[in-house]
Amino acid sequence: MKKKVILASSSPTRKIILSEAGLSFEIIPSDYEEDMSLPLSPYELAKHLSRGKAESVANVNIIGVVIGADTFVVYEDKILGKPYTADRAKEMLNMLSGKKHLVITGFTIIDKEKDKTISRVVETNVFFRNLSSKEIDEYVATGEPLNKAGSYGILENGWKFIEKIEGSKSNIAGLPIEEVMESLKDFEIII
Repeated sequence: MKKKVILASSSPTRKIILSEAGLSFEIIPSDYEEDMSLPLSPYELAKHLSRGKAESVANVNIIGVVIGADTFVVYEDKILGKPYTADRAKEMLNMLSGKKHLVITGFTIIDKEKDKTISRVVETNVFFRNLSSKEIDEYVATGEPLNKAGSYGILENGWKFIEKIEGSKSNIAGLPIEEVMESLKDFEIII
């Protein structure tokens, strides 16, 4: 019998990415409390947070394979999570305007029955074009950037700010699907 796959996230973007990959799964949002202030490198923090999210769901749902993920933007060694306020979103977008930044996603896959866990980190370089104050104000007024790491969503209107990327596009959206699908082979979910 094939194991069920559980996405430990309420992110609509992650749901879209997994669905478009043709994976059958259910969603059980994690109640894990993120702590972005932990004294870890961005890579270790992404791994740590993704593992916390996956474990919180896997500990309650022993049957199945759980996927947890955490994504954020890194610019000049500063981690940029979700801005939550319009002022903070404008500040982040001004900071990223005309510059290169990293998008880092940590993902963890857990199968409690088999006592198996894989955690990986994927990074993508993103280059923004120069943004005008008007563009930033209009974008922030839509409300879209308020719950997006780094204040933009690549699958929505934030893609307009990107000049080029180096690496996984789906990683920027919150789930590096190529790497996730490759890792699921180790859990015999995908052949």
